[in-house]
Amino acid sequence: MTDTHPVSRFGVVELDDMPDDLRERIGAVAEKSGFVPNVFKALARRPRELRAFLDYHDALMDSDEGLSKAERELVVVATSGANHCTYCVVAHGAILRVRTKDTEIADRVATNPYGVELSPRERAIVDLALIVATDSSSLTEAELDDARAAGLTDEEIWDIGAITALFAMSNRLAHLTALRPNPEFFLMGRLPR
Repeated sequence: MTDTHPVSRFGVVELDDMPDDLRERIGAVAEKSGFVPNVFKALARRPRELRAFLDYHDALMDSDEGLSKAERELVVVATSGANHCTYCVVAHGAILRVRTKDTEIADRVATNPYGVELSPRERAIVDLALIVATDSSSLTEAELDDARAAGLTDEEIWDIGAITALFAMSNRLAHLTALRPNPEFFLMGRLPR
C-alpha cells in the first residue's frame, strides 16, 4: 500500500536543495540518525526561521548542565502530548526511549502525562511542563515551590519553561503543516539497532 499523505501540506525542501549551511548542519543529523527528520525538510522552506529554530533548539536541548538530556526529552514529550502533536510525540518519544533505554516511557507520558507513574523529580518536571504548556497564566509560586521541593534548581525550572515554550511553538507549526513523522522514528528505541 502506498502512502499518499504528504510530509507537509506546504511541501518540503530536500537536503540537497537547502542552503549550504543548513545542508551541512542537517546533514550531520542525518548522518548520525540515518535519515533527515521531516521537520527540517518542512521548515527549510523558510531558511532564516529554520536557522533561528535550530539555534534555540540546540541552546536548550544540547546543554550538559542542569537537566539531563533524557529529562529534556521528557519535557518535550509531555508538552507535545498535552498539545496533541503527533510529529513531536513520535520523534521525541523515540529520542526519549533511546536516552532512557525504556521502551514504554514515551507512550505512557504522551498518553497520560497527569497519571503516569514517575519518580518524584520526573513528576515535578512533567507537572511544571504541563502547566506551562496548557495554562501558563495560572502558574504561581506554589508550583515553582513544588518543583524546588522535588530538587529542581531555578536554572532547571527555567529550562523546563523554555523547552516547553519552544515545543509549544513547534507543536503548532507541526499542526499547521500537517507534518508527518518519519517512519524510522516509530521503531527507534524499541528494537536493537
